[in-house]
Amino acid sequence: MPTLPQRKHPAHGVFISSGAPTLVFLTVCTENKTSWLACAAVQAALVDVWKAADAWSVGYYLLMPDHIHLFCSPHKPEFTLKAWVTHWKRKFSCLHLAEAGSWQRDFWDTRLRRAENYHDKWEYVRQNPMRKHLVSKPEDWPYQGVLNELRW
Repeated sequence: MPTLPQRKHPAHGVFISSGAPTLVFLTVCTENKTSWLACAAVQAALVDVWKAADAWSVGYYLLMPDHIHLFCSPHKPEFTLKAWVTHWKRKFSCLHLAEAGSWQRDFWDTRLRRAENYHDKWEYVRQNPMRKHLVSKPEDWPYQGVLNELRW
């Protein structure tokens, strides 16, 4: 049986349904996987930018040194996920933080299909710093939080 080729670029376009919740698991990486995200100044700046860029609401988030995992939901459905991510990355970059580097051009997104996916994915994400030997317990990782309660 032939193997399917791996995607080189993610497929974008989250279907937003008025009859069902839209929760998206999003991963955004730094350019060339450079480690600069896991710091208090970057975390504070991202939280401020996400709060101001309110077309989508951020739920749980976790900053690893070279990538971000977050869950989001549309607040203003007329703004695509791609437009929102582009907007907040640009706003963050305009802050010119000494600690910050550059973003990878694209991102990965997955629409969650069931309520248990949100919980299961978050539990998996919470373990990342421990799997990378950055902390001994997930709750010890300081670069995580929740901005909005995203309900299924």
